[in-house]
Amino acid sequence: MDELDLALVNALQHDPRASWARLARPLGVDAATLSRRWARLSSSGEAWVTCSPGPSQLDFGAFALVEVGCLPGANQRIAAEITADPCAGSVEHTTGNRDLLLTVTAMSVAAVSAYVLDRLGGIDGVTFTRTHLSHRLHREASRWRLDSLSQDQRRDLERGAASGGGQEPGPLRDDEVAIMLALAADGRRSHASLAAELGMPEARVRRALTGMLSSGRAVLRCEAAHWLAGWRVTGMLWLNVPPPRLRAVADGIATMREARMVCSVVGRANLMVNVWVHGMRELAAFQARLASLYPDIQIVEQSVTLKWVKRVGRLLDERGRSIGCVPLDPRLATAPAPG
Repeated sequence: MDELDLALVNALQHDPRASWARLARPLGVDAATLSRRWARLSSSGEAWVTCSPGPSQLDFGAFALVEVGCLPGANQRIAAEITADPCAGSVEHTTGNRDLLLTVTAMSVAAVSAYVLDRLGGIDGVTFTRTHLSHRLHREASRWRLDSLSQDQRRDLERGAASGGGQEPGPLRDDEVAIMLALAADGRRSHASLAAELGMPEARVRRALTGMLSSGRAVLRCEAAHWLAGWRVTGMLWLNVPPPRLRAVADGIATMREARMVCSVVGRANLMVNVWVHGMRELAAFQARLASLYPDIQIVEQSVTLKWVKRVGRLLDERGRSIGCVPLDPRLATAPAPG
């Protein structure tokens, strides 16, 4: 991916549904060129815009990180099977004391339990599962940026972006869920296209989409093939933070450049940090910086992602390119019926 590709992705991270005319001035390129660029990036799977439930939906459901152990030689088959599950947002092969790490979103803790015990526990070759229930997302990945733009370009984009907070957050309505799922494969679809597919008036689609995005009930995110974009190493840190300091430390780490997701969980390791860096040396430097800034925390464990199989509903190839989509749907965290 060249500099204009990265700048375009970065601009769409700030405003995923911005028109090409709107992006032309800050990027210094005409709208037709940007349209052609995006068509190439999206058709090749190098970049995409998707839609998923917002962090506020944790108040009405449950989010967990689940470690999965596999018999030797079975992990790729098991990972491929799990990617079909709409509640398994992400699936990755990792180093450390597990073979796979999943993110699971469901409507309740009971639904997470049923999914882990019945669905995952029933897959041939799974040797163990270990579940970390989250009680707060301090940073989620839609807020992470490539930082390929200058300060002036970012300021220009922020002036034109829609402001949030238009409505009180609440659970997604059925019509909003339908719109979210329709946007999962292509978050830049037009209102007219969505209305035609869903059988809704276009004005209703426009109002619903504006409301669910401005309130944070759903989020749009522009993603790129991380390896091609230069982010060659991704991984997870399991941290133990003194409980009185947990929120302050988590909120501090959430501002750090390398942290893509930061969530408080239940367990001895009570804070999990998903980290993206350019190389292994940067990962070591990030850990050293954490130890210097927060000497009272302990790094319980660390892992590096060997291969992303699925990320927020997107099926990925070995270079991180999108090759398919299974929209994230927390309502479908159900185990198959016996027999």
